[in-house]
Amino acid sequence: MDVLLPYLALAEGLAVVLGFFTWLARLIRRRGAAGAGIGAALAAYEEAFRVTSHAAHHEVRAQAQRKAPTGSPDGPRPGTGTT
Repeated sequence: MDVLLPYLALAEGLAVVLGFFTWLARLIRRRGAAGAGIGAALAAYEEAFRVTSHAAHHEVRAQAQRKAPTGSPDGPRPGTGTT
């Protein structure tokens, strides 16, 4: 039994660390605190090592920020020339 004691302590320590990281990941996802930071870090990496994917990343962000014009609930305004 004395031979297994260090291995059991190591396994227990590993389980505690993995449990802590699981709890931390859930907390970060719930708060949404990691989204912008990880996105910025990946964008910086892609800018340095993958130039074409960095350009695609900026294009995707630009497309996401564009908004389609919404119409009036009453229809077109009189005198605007649209039907």
